[in-house]
Amino acid sequence: MPLDNIKIHLYYMNIVISGASKGIGKAIALKFIKEGHNVAICGRNDASLEAFRSEAERLGVPSKVITFKADISNRKEVIAFADVCITQFGVIDVLINNAGVFFPGRITEEEDGKLEKLIETNLYSAYHLTRDILPFMKNSDKAHIFNICSIASITAYPNGGSYSISKFALLGFSKVLREELKAKGIKVTAVLPGATWSDSWAGIDLPFERLMEANDIADLVWNTYQLGPSAVVEEIIIRPLEGDL
Repeated sequence: MPLDNIKIHLYYMNIVISGASKGIGKAIALKFIKEGHNVAICGRNDASLEAFRSEAERLGVPSKVITFKADISNRKEVIAFADVCITQFGVIDVLINNAGVFFPGRITEEEDGKLEKLIETNLYSAYHLTRDILPFMKNSDKAHIFNICSIASITAYPNGGSYSISKFALLGFSKVLREELKAKGIKVTAVLPGATWSDSWAGIDLPFERLMEANDIADLVWNTYQLGPSAVVEEIIIRPLEGDL
């Protein structure tokens, strides 16, 4: 049969990931790109975004890659990022709310405004971006939302302070979203990783194997997304082999 008569149908999915120029978000973005899908990410740092784009290009995959500078704690910048994703993709298949920030401290001692900043970044960004993107997921054949929470979403720990409060809230958001979207065929998964190598742990005097690798989290997200239409993983808890730090 002549090759001209063979039609190959490929479904390139469109993936939106907040805060993905580094760490876990970056690993997830690169995983989806390696698998041939289109990815849009945002981040606050031009240099990190450019480094991500260069790394993505070196993969040699013909995926569409969008990088957008945004402070995801700012509502107007969330809207701008969502608008770019919607304009470029039309239909969005996967939304991964990954953006987050960590400030250590005790709620009895931390300065005023710490809780508000953490809630704006770790919770409100996911809330607003999800509401902006959801109408454009309804036509996807495989719609899925992942919220990157934390072990701090279920376990309070010393010096966790307002960070843990914000992550508890993000898990609550995931549970509510899961309940609301059941009938709409949109899956929702909360991912709760323990200590994972990222810039937050730079300089710590620990053996490399004491913390998890971001690629392991990315593989979990990818494999969860591969399930058939009748199954959903609601929560993923993953810790370092030797336990929490």
